[in-house]
Amino acid sequence: MTQEDRHKEHKFDELFDTQLQSKDEERGILPEHDIDSDGRAADPVPNGGMQAWLQVLGSWILFFFGVYQTYYESDALFTASSSNISWIGAIQALLVLFVGAFVGPIYDRGHFKWLLISGSFGVVFGHMMLSLCKSYWEALLAQSFAIGIGGGCLYVPAVAIMPTYFTNKVGLALGLAASGSSVGGIIYPIMFYKLIDQVGFGWTVRILGFTSLVTLIVPLVVMKMRVAPGRVRSIVDWAAFTDGPYMTSVAGCFFGLIGLHVGLFYFSYFGQDSGITDASLSFYLVPILNAGSIFGRTVPNWLSDKIGPFNVMAPCALMVGVVLLCNLAVHNVGGIVATTLFFGFFSGVFVALLPALIVALTKDKSMIGTRIGMGLALAGLGALAGGPGGGGILASGHSDPDWTGVWLYAGVVALSSGVIFTLLRIWLGGSKLVVKV
Repeated sequence: MTQEDRHKEHKFDELFDTQLQSKDEERGILPEHDIDSDGRAADPVPNGGMQAWLQVLGSWILFFFGVYQTYYESDALFTASSSNISWIGAIQALLVLFVGAFVGPIYDRGHFKWLLISGSFGVVFGHMMLSLCKSYWEALLAQSFAIGIGGGCLYVPAVAIMPTYFTNKVGLALGLAASGSSVGGIIYPIMFYKLIDQVGFGWTVRILGFTSLVTLIVPLVVMKMRVAPGRVRSIVDWAAFTDGPYMTSVAGCFFGLIGLHVGLFYFSYFGQDSGITDASLSFYLVPILNAGSIFGRTVPNWLSDKIGPFNVMAPCALMVGVVLLCNLAVHNVGGIVATTLFFGFFSGVFVALLPALIVALTKDKSMIGTRIGMGLALAGLGALAGGPGGGGILASGHSDPDWTGVWLYAGVVALSSGVIFTLLRIWLGGSKLVVKV
């Protein structure tokens, strides 16, 4: 290896080391000694211990949510097209990401607990209002906006608190926290399915709301803002729009989230509508998907701390596209369970690894919060193109739902995301395989 090659490899390792163990001024996310939330000199970043792992537990609970798409498709509550129904979940998903861009400055001013309280109220209030809904527009307001905005208020604290307690395990901590939504995606649908025939839709959703209330008390008790941010971040970093790698990464995330949300919204309905599964198993496809996603949100993040986030993101994004296209050949229960499980695993990177990508691409670490908020808000638009777009294609069939078109659409855009991340990885780290990028 020539001296120039060694210098280039060292340069990329220093810039994209997700363990963030370089000097304080280079690392910039959190210095080893800072000012705590009470104005005193803070202790060194703990990188473990009871208090640090309690933050992971609290963030894990903040990610704890479930879905209702398959039930809405049954027309038991209201009648609407698949495309219109998917707007409910799509707007909710967008707001969880989009609101974070505006919540960031509030977090920077030290109002951590108020964000938890506001977000928890929004989630619980949204469930209670959803339990009273009888029409499509009522469900849209309750679930999409109330729960979505509440979730957006919780998302930033769940992500931003992690680097204040960890430096060399940030990827793993974020992955463990993000796996909370996967566990919620297992428990909530099972609760919903078991309760719906016994107590009806209204009380089923109220019980889920009360469950959210109880679980959200935990982060209110255990989570604590360890250090005060150095300064209040701006909402927009205009220089980011001229940062080629950053905008390319956002584009890759945008296409990836399209494929992700088609899969999240339609795997369950696909099994039931095509006759591959009965109504019972179609509901359980959601927990199966989220079971795979638990590992998909932790293992790749742990691996990214070792080899770099782009070396993980590119192949996982390509595999999401491959798995979605495999649904074209699925005609039995074994096939759909397999594709659901693999989709859950590989698609986990689009939820848990996105912040790590943006951290790696941000040279000015004081702008990490702003760039994460901007990147997630822009990429989150993929949720709108995913769910409603897939629903529009599904309804385009003359007589039967066009599942071939849905999976071609989802698979191709997910493959496009994988190609973008592969090209970006080569752009940043060259063609050599053994380079941490």
